[in-house]
Amino acid sequence: MSISEKQQELLRRLPGVDHLIHLAENDPRLQPLPKSVLVRAIRETLAELRRQILEQPATADDRWDDSFDMIARIVQKASVVQAYNLKRTVNATGVVVHTNLGRSCLAREAIDHLVQIASCYSNLEFDLKAGRRGSRYSAVEDLLCELSGAEAAMAVNNNAAAVLLCLDTMARGKEVIISRGELVEIGGSFRIPDVMARSGAILKEVGTTNRTHLRDYQQAISNDTGLLLKVHTSNYSIVGFTAAVTLEQMVTLGRQFNLPVMEDLGSGNLIDLTRYGLTAEPTVQASVAAGIDVVTFSGDKLLGGPQAGLIVGKTAFLDRIKTNPLTRALRIDKMTLAALEATLRLYRDERQAVSRIPTLRMLFARRPELEGRANRLAEGLRALPGDRLAVEPIDLSSRAGGGALPLLDLPSCGLAVRVQGLSASRIESHLRANTPPIIGRIENDRFILDPRTLRDDELQLIVDAFEHLLTHSTTTQTNSHGDH
Repeated sequence: MSISEKQQELLRRLPGVDHLIHLAENDPRLQPLPKSVLVRAIRETLAELRRQILEQPATADDRWDDSFDMIARIVQKASVVQAYNLKRTVNATGVVVHTNLGRSCLAREAIDHLVQIASCYSNLEFDLKAGRRGSRYSAVEDLLCELSGAEAAMAVNNNAAAVLLCLDTMARGKEVIISRGELVEIGGSFRIPDVMARSGAILKEVGTTNRTHLRDYQQAISNDTGLLLKVHTSNYSIVGFTAAVTLEQMVTLGRQFNLPVMEDLGSGNLIDLTRYGLTAEPTVQASVAAGIDVVTFSGDKLLGGPQAGLIVGKTAFLDRIKTNPLTRALRIDKMTLAALEATLRLYRDERQAVSRIPTLRMLFARRPELEGRANRLAEGLRALPGDRLAVEPIDLSSRAGGGALPLLDLPSCGLAVRVQGLSASRIESHLRANTPPIIGRIENDRFILDPRTLRDDELQLIVDAFEHLLTHSTTTQTNSHGDH
């Protein structure tokens, strides 16, 4: 790319880093900054200006001799550099377990217990009764056994780790028989065959994508078989001409050939969802009751807790899994354990779990509650000055998300928002840049707000963001008219 004389002149006129550091030393807004932050802000400011000169020379200005303008740019950049990368967001998408937005929100009890444990010493690996070293798994093992009916339990850092650890312990160097229709990809391109290969187990597919019979497993069993594996397809569903082997059939077959049976439930669930008007989803209790030797599932999906991989099952297998050297590499930390324990305790009373765990509360929210929240938000938006904002109540469908309940549409109602002179994508990008960022969705060139995933105290945040959008976009239009 050839550079014009004007571009060369503008590049030459850019001040040096040392000169800008000297200017910053006299500015009270920049004096308190750590040196590393100041230097980074200066370098990134200069890099943006160089890029603007090279890529958009027509928009490049020549105010860089103005020290006030340069310092103002550096101050703005420094505020960005100083800001946290991990930010609280407002989820207006209607996707309850939103993987990109951190999956499940924690219950207040989990947050309080997490803060207490994180801010103080704890008995993480200390047996208070015996006065000697203990096991971190004891914090949640009794609770998991109580809730699931299993003999033993433990927790690691996520469900992929749980699957990897179990396969490595129970079937390294052995064949693992699994239905072809259950070779799922669990997100981020992590696939069951890849996890299995990394564990040292040997994949042996049986059946077809849509139909697998008991005889398919029987015919595949050999002296090299180490495990029968069943994977719940929690993130997709095969419908129509289908057949699958039941848990009870798998257990009977495993006992006949003296083979352990493992099930990966993916998005683990401890509640019968049909009681709340949702489609059926397998429960951990049902898998344990069916006699499955080892069951793995996530803590941060339908369970509504922190990211964790939970393993429940027979003591003989759990004892081996706990002593696997990989366990230390995949172990759960004290803050996650604290949040997980508090979440599990809520499940002792199902009514309390449903009312206190945000994931369950959002999934089970009824239309009157959603309409009330949508109406309050609409009133706030319509009260904003000017006539550029149009707010329309609409019916829509929310989603469970998080690789769970793929066929479930949650009937909801929300708002479609238009702003005169702005496309839906412009609205979306502006709100995404808000503090805190507000994440919605776009349908038919309308910006959609779904109240299912909104808290009552977040409604005013959205109103404030739209007020800023209206003011900012009006100012931009006015300035552009003035330039002409």
